[in-house]
Amino acid sequence: MCGRYAASRRPEDLVETFDVEKWDAAETLAPDWNVAPTASVYAVLERPLKDAADPRPVRQLRPLRWGLVPSWAKSPDVGVKMINARAETVHEKPSFRRAFTARRCLLPADGYYEWVTEAAERKLEEQGRKKRPRKQPYFVTPADGSVMAMAGLYEFWRDAALPPDHSQAWWATCTVITTEAETTPLAGAAGGAGGGEGPRSLADIHPRMPLALPADRWDAWLDPGRTDADELRSLLAPPPAGGVRAYPVSTAVSNVRNNGPELLTELSAPEAGTLF
Repeated sequence: MCGRYAASRRPEDLVETFDVEKWDAAETLAPDWNVAPTASVYAVLERPLKDAADPRPVRQLRPLRWGLVPSWAKSPDVGVKMINARAETVHEKPSFRRAFTARRCLLPADGYYEWVTEAAERKLEEQGRKKRPRKQPYFVTPADGSVMAMAGLYEFWRDAALPPDHSQAWWATCTVITTEAETTPLAGAAGGAGGGEGPRSLADIHPRMPLALPADRWDAWLDPGRTDADELRSLLAPPPAGGVRAYPVSTAVSNVRNNGPELLTELSAPEAGTLF
């Protein structure tokens, strides 16, 4: 899954990395090292500019609220439960299937956090019989230091209780697509700055992971002219294995009120007891 991530890149850098054509500096977000559901996050998307004479899709960098609210939802409260969409079923789930064929985006991140779970508890979670307690947090990030482009969807929701010209009348929301976690070895040492024992694969940490798309799929994924579900599903193949590393970070990240670059500091050893 993806329940927390870090996004500290400057918008100017994201504009360059993703070949963005339109970005409003007035929508600049502060760096966020502990992005939690319902937060505003940057998204790269393609759609025609509002009131523009040219109907062509324009690549934009825009802030969206994390937690997708379907257009038909009676309340935006459902967004809290829709921070993730499974790659295996996103094309058929009522909450996501329309966005899947029409409103896709990339969510830039430095990486994401995941918490190691004891094996027996993890099994119960996979069976839906127990909610996983959070233990030692790990930060998963591209091994080469590049930006992680998580596949996402976005939607617009109209608050019928407000007049159309009200600043809060429209909600723009998004979700992160997840897939099965890699079982191949992680890049580099997994135990921490000092090496040692640690999870050897992402699957050792959690059975799911955000689906990060390699750069050669960005154009196809963002293209709103692509609407064939089978073709789009082919873009959701897992990225090449071995491109990320994972290392233990402070348990301070478990509290959403904590936010700062120190949360990404690599520990020499885990703070909390784990299997590793």
